[in-house]
Amino acid sequence: MPGKEKTLKPLPRFKSDEEAERFVDDADLTDYDLSDGRSVRFEFEKKTARINMRMPEGLFRAIKKRAAERGIPYQRFIRETLEKEVTR
Repeated sequence: MPGKEKTLKPLPRFKSDEEAERFVDDADLTDYDLSDGRSVRFEFEKKTARINMRMPEGLFRAIKKRAAERGIPYQRFIRETLEKEVTR
């Protein structure tokens, strides 16, 4: 019916990745409210170079805190920060 907005269902909670994959395979996602979704970044390039560095303890704590706020390991946070700086 024209003019009538569709009521969206909330996404269910999943107990496993497999359960979520089955849901996505079978569901019509236009029926669900995806507004709480967040962007994710997948890393496919193999990491082969290693570095070892020293830094002030306070900086290291701040890095770990920022990484935790984003829900990622601190090593990834450092790598992403370096990538942003080098590629801009």
